[in-house]
Amino acid sequence: MLDHIFITVSNIERSVAFYERVLPLLGITSRHDYDGKDGPAGHPDLKGFGANGRVFFWLRQGNVSADAVHVGFVAESEAMVKLAHAEALAVGAVEIHPPGAQFHYDPRYYAAQVRDPDGYSLEFVYKSWQHGS
Repeated sequence: MLDHIFITVSNIERSVAFYERVLPLLGITSRHDYDGKDGPAGHPDLKGFGANGRVFFWLRQGNVSADAVHVGFVAESEAMVKLAHAEALAVGAVEIHPPGAQFHYDPRYYAAQVRDPDGYSLEFVYKSWQHGS
C-alpha cells in the first residue's frame, strides 16, 4: 500500500487551484502546506492533499515529466466518477476517455481519465467489487 506520492508541477498555484476543485469531489478534503526549509537540505516546498487524517498526494514546483506518472483516484460510485470527470474538464483538464465501463480490465471497472494542466494522466476509478456491491 502506498503512503504518499509527489508530482512535480510547472505552476504550483494553478495546480493547487485545479486539485482544490477536483479532489474534494472524491472525498480528499484536507490541505496542508509543507515548508521545505524546515526539512532536510534540498527538500522542496510541498502542497499536500489528503483525507481521514492522512496527507498522501503532494505537489511540488519544478520541471514536469507528465509521461512519468499516472494517478488513479478511488471513487465511491459511478456518479462520483462522472462528477470528478466533469469538474476536472470544467477547470482545464483534457479528456482522455469519458466515464464508462473499462471492459478491457473488467466489466465492473468504471472509470474516466483526463490530463491535468501539466499533462499528467488522472483516472477516477470505481471498482464495484471493492465497495461491497
